[in-house]
Amino acid sequence: MELQFHTPLSAARQTAFGLAEPQPLAIADKVRFAELDMLKHVNNKAYMEWFETLRVAYFDRFCAPCLDGLPEPRTVLRNADIRYLREMVMGETYIATARVSAFRTSSYTMVQQLWSGDLRATLTGVMVMLRPDGSGRYPLPERLRRHFIDHDGAEPQG
Repeated sequence: MELQFHTPLSAARQTAFGLAEPQPLAIADKVRFAELDMLKHVNNKAYMEWFETLRVAYFDRFCAPCLDGLPEPRTVLRNADIRYLREMVMGETYIATARVSAFRTSSYTMVQQLWSGDLRATLTGVMVMLRPDGSGRYPLPERLRRHFIDHDGAEPQG
């Protein structure tokens, strides 16, 4: 199956590539030489960059339109738990995914996966939304909360 790179993939393309379950956002790419370490494996830093790129794409695509004309918040990664499951090498095609699994008043938990034939890495991160000037928390707008529930199947917490 031919994948389109840097373009959100349909549920059918995701499952055809081997994902266990389609995700709200999935984008394909290929390992580049600059992402390798001395042992010719993908450097851990590259995984973090891939996940960050997808988190930004998720925000731009799904969160920003739900702000209803409000000022755009500062969104910061409060903490992240990354699991490296199997190495990757030059030229491998992969799909990075993102979905929100839970949310609170001003934060949400994002679950990300990296697939290349099988699951290679996961990242679970807590994203906190702050006021544009950084002076305090930015409550999630109701429209965004609804999106997390309806689109991603996220659970409200606290």
